[in-house]
Amino acid sequence: MADPLPVSVPLRTATLGGRKPVRFDLRPDAAQRKALALLLGISAIAALRFKGELRPLGRSDLVLEARLDATVIQPCVISLAPVTTRIGAPVLRRYLRDYVQPAEDGAEMPQDDTDEPLPDSIDPGAVMTEALALALPDYPRAPGAVYGGVAVAPPGAMPLGDADPKPFAGLADLAKRLSGGNGGDGGDTGP
Repeated sequence: MADPLPVSVPLRTATLGGRKPVRFDLRPDAAQRKALALLLGISAIAALRFKGELRPLGRSDLVLEARLDATVIQPCVISLAPVTTRIGAPVLRRYLRDYVQPAEDGAEMPQDDTDEPLPDSIDPGAVMTEALALALPDYPRAPGAVYGGVAVAPPGAMPLGDADPKPFAGLADLAKRLSGGNGGDGGDTGP
C-alpha cells in the first residue's frame, strides 16, 4: 500500500448527488507543505492554496474546477542556488461515468486530458498534489546562472576547446579525396 498523501480530503462520489456544488479551500499547514515538498523532491513550499468546487455535470458526471496558487523553492539546475517560483494555474478535471479508456497501448493521448473515469471517491488533496507536480518548472534557473558546458578528457589529457582542431573534422574531406571525388562510390568500376 502506498504512503498516504500529506493532504487528503476524499469525498465519496455517491454522496455528491444533487445540484449543489461542494466547495473546498485547501491551505496546507507548514508540516503538510514540508511533507509535500519532500514527496515532490523540491526544497520547500512557502505557500500553497487550492480553492475550487466539485459540482454535477449532467446527470451522473462530476467536474472539479479549482485554482492552484503556490510559491515553491527548488535548487537551480546549474548552481544549486535556491530558486523561488510563483505558480498560479487553473485546474479542471471531468469525472465521467461512461469514460472509455483508449484501447491500444500505443494509442495517442487525446488533446483534452481533463477527462477521467468516475471513481468511488475524489480527493481534492490528491488533485492538488498532482497539479502542483505538473506545474513545477522542469529546469529552474537562478538569475545570472550560466551553463558553461562540460569539459571531459582522459586523466592527464587536456579537454578540447572550441578553437582546438577536431580529430575527425577532416574525415569527410579525406573520404571524398580517396574516392576520387566522385560522390563516394569508391571509383571502382569492377569487371
